[in-house]
Amino acid sequence: MAAEFHIEGGHKIGGHIVPQGNKNEALPILCAALMHPGEVVVRNVPQIEDIRNLLKLLVHIGAQITPLADGHSYAIRTPEIRTSELPAELVAGLRGSITLLAPLLVRAKKVFLPRPGGDKIGRRRVDTHLLALSALGAKVEVFNDGYLLETEKLRGTSILLDEASVTGTENAIMAAACAEGVTLLENAACEPHVQGLCRFLQKQGVKIEGIGSNMLRIHGVGGFEKLRDAEHTVGPDYLEIGSFVAMAAMTGGDLVVEDVNPVDLRMIRFVFERFGINWRYHERSGKGAISDEQIFDLVMKAPYSLKIRTDVHGEIPKVDDAPWPMFPADLISIILTVATQCTGTVLIHEKLFESRLYFTDKLIGMGAQIVLCDPHRAVVVGPSRLYGSRMSSPDIRAGMALVIAALAAEGKSVIQNVVQIDRGYENIDARLRSLGAHIERVE
Repeated sequence: MAAEFHIEGGHKIGGHIVPQGNKNEALPILCAALMHPGEVVVRNVPQIEDIRNLLKLLVHIGAQITPLADGHSYAIRTPEIRTSELPAELVAGLRGSITLLAPLLVRAKKVFLPRPGGDKIGRRRVDTHLLALSALGAKVEVFNDGYLLETEKLRGTSILLDEASVTGTENAIMAAACAEGVTLLENAACEPHVQGLCRFLQKQGVKIEGIGSNMLRIHGVGGFEKLRDAEHTVGPDYLEIGSFVAMAAMTGGDLVVEDVNPVDLRMIRFVFERFGINWRYHERSGKGAISDEQIFDLVMKAPYSLKIRTDVHGEIPKVDDAPWPMFPADLISIILTVATQCTGTVLIHEKLFESRLYFTDKLIGMGAQIVLCDPHRAVVVGPSRLYGSRMSSPDIRAGMALVIAALAAEGKSVIQNVVQIDRGYENIDARLRSLGAHIERVE
C-alpha cells in the first residue's frame, strides 16, 4: 500500500542529529564487494530503499550477506557468482545497479544489464560506462532492453572520459583495479563518494594515485584473486546535511549536525552563505558516530538573515550545478526551495538534467514566485508565503525539497509517493520528528 506524509508546517526544526552514511558511496562499494571472493565489511550503510534493493540483487548474484549488530553494517562474502544476468524487475527501480557492470565483468567475464531505472529527472547516458569498459578490453553489444558485455582479459590503458560521469568513473575504476597494468583515467569524477570507493579499493591492495583530482592513475592487481579482505566505513551524506541545513534555516531553528566532514561542504557552505544562512564548525575530541579522528559538528544558530547577496553592481546572482568540487546537482532542488523564503532574486541553472526543475509547479501551487524559463533555468523571487498543499514526490531530491517546503508552510500538506523519498533518506519521518517536525506517515 502506498504511503504519504502528512505535515503540519510552521514548527521550528532544531536539535541534534547525525547524518546517515552517503548513499552514493555505499552503493558502488557494495557492488565492488562482489569482486572479492573473501570477506569485506562495510559500515555506516544507510537503511534506505535503494540499499535494500541492491542487497537483493547481490544475493541473487551469489553474495553471502551478514547484517552486523549495529544495524548499519554488513559482512559480505562472494565465493562464487551464480549468475551475471540481472533481473529487469530489480534493476528497473535502481539506477545504482549500473555499477554492477564492472564487478561482474571482473568476476564472470560476462554480464547482461537490463536498462536501469531510477529518478525521472531526464536522460541519463550510459555511453561513458560502455566506452570506458570497452577501452579496458570489454566487447559491448547494445540491445533495446539492455547491454551485454564480455571480456577475455582486462588490460590497463589510457582513458579520457567523454564526460565526468560519477558512476561511469566508478565502473572504470573498479574494472581498472583488477586489470593487468596501469590505467590513466582522465576527466574522472572526483566527488567524495568516488574518493570513498578509491579508498576502499586501496584497503584491498590496489594502488591508486590522484584521489580527489580528475586524473587517476590506477595500478591494476591483475585479477580479482589478488584483492584482500578489507573493512570500510562510509562517510557522512553531505546531501542529507544540506537538506537539514535548509529546513532549519527556513523554519528558524537552532541545529547541530554531528560528525560532518567540512571538506565535503565547502561549496555548499559558500552557496548557503549567499542566501544569508551561516554556520560554524565545532571540533570535539572522543569517538564520533562516523569517525574517530577530527570530529566536527556543524552548528547553526537562529536568526538567519535569509537575504540573497547580489553580485557586484547589484546584478542578479546565479546558482548553477557542476561536477565536483562545484555545487552538487542533487542539492539544486533544495537550494531552489530555500530561495523562495529569501529576500531577493536568484537564477537557478540546472545544467545536468532536463527534467529536474519540473517539480517547481508544486512550489508555485504553494505560493512561491517562480518563473520556469526553460527545462534548465528558473528565476525565484522571494520571500513568498507558502501554504500547505497536496502533492506527489517525483524523485528523491525534489521529494525532500517538498518536505522542506511543507515544514515551512502555513497549514497542512500531504505528500504522496514517499517511496521516492525513502529511496534516499533513512527513516526520515521519525528523524524529523526528533527535530520538532509535525510529520506523520500514513498508509
